[in-house]
Amino acid sequence: MFLFEAKRILIVIFGSLLNAISLNFFLIGANVYASGFTGAAQLMSSVFRDVLGIGIGTGVLLFILNIPVAVFGWFKVGKGFTVYSIISVIFTTLFLTILPVIELSQDIILNAVFGGVIGGIGVGITLKLGASTGGMDIVAMVLSRMKDKPIGTYFLLLNAVIIAMAGILYEPENALYTMLTLYVTTYVIDAIHTRHEKVTAMIITHKADELQRAIHNKMVRGITIIPAKGAYTKEDKNMMYLVITRYELYDLEKIISEIDPNAFTNIVQTTGIFGFFRRDSN
Repeated sequence: MFLFEAKRILIVIFGSLLNAISLNFFLIGANVYASGFTGAAQLMSSVFRDVLGIGIGTGVLLFILNIPVAVFGWFKVGKGFTVYSIISVIFTTLFLTILPVIELSQDIILNAVFGGVIGGIGVGITLKLGASTGGMDIVAMVLSRMKDKPIGTYFLLLNAVIIAMAGILYEPENALYTMLTLYVTTYVIDAIHTRHEKVTAMIITHKADELQRAIHNKMVRGITIIPAKGAYTKEDKNMMYLVITRYELYDLEKIISEIDPNAFTNIVQTTGIFGFFRRDSN
């Protein structure tokens, strides 16, 4: 477990480095904006520099924006998820400060595409290990749970604001190139890890009550417990049926391995659900 956690942290740090490279080497110099809180910090930095004449780095603003979100996430999302988000934000801020802002190409389309690809890889590999890049990831998860709407809705709303502001404050072309970057980033993230996807977990176990308590201590999700019997052994067991997001899959795997490592778990993709997506629904 220690080696896995160390690997997870290293991947988060590497993802932070890729995000910083995407910004400092491609997007910032071309006035093309990234997605989520990173794009919001980048846009704010441009406004401070060009409109107010104040030089504040993107990394510093990204760190400031994430402080209240980290506190919020600590209580509403989960401590483990938030800790990795904090690590990601800290190292992204550090790399953005260390790496120079340069223009590898004068072609704005190349900057938009390559910045989107590199940034998408950074976010995708971070999400794949159950971690987060912070910011909008945490806000979207909390709002999704409270309002029972897809996480992607909130990403779309924030990114729409970034695109609109890019077009209003700068050239309309900047908004179009920002849309290109967001599309490429989303495509790469989906290729590595579909972050808005829900999955259904079916757990066959002898320790349903213990698992139920442990799961509800970690996440706010409804669980249905169904009596089951082994066809070969004829043993009486229980099947736990619950729907979670891929964000929570790592935590579920960890809980099962700690409480009942002999449990059999089947994870299937969920294309859609009806009803409330919360603990009090079952």
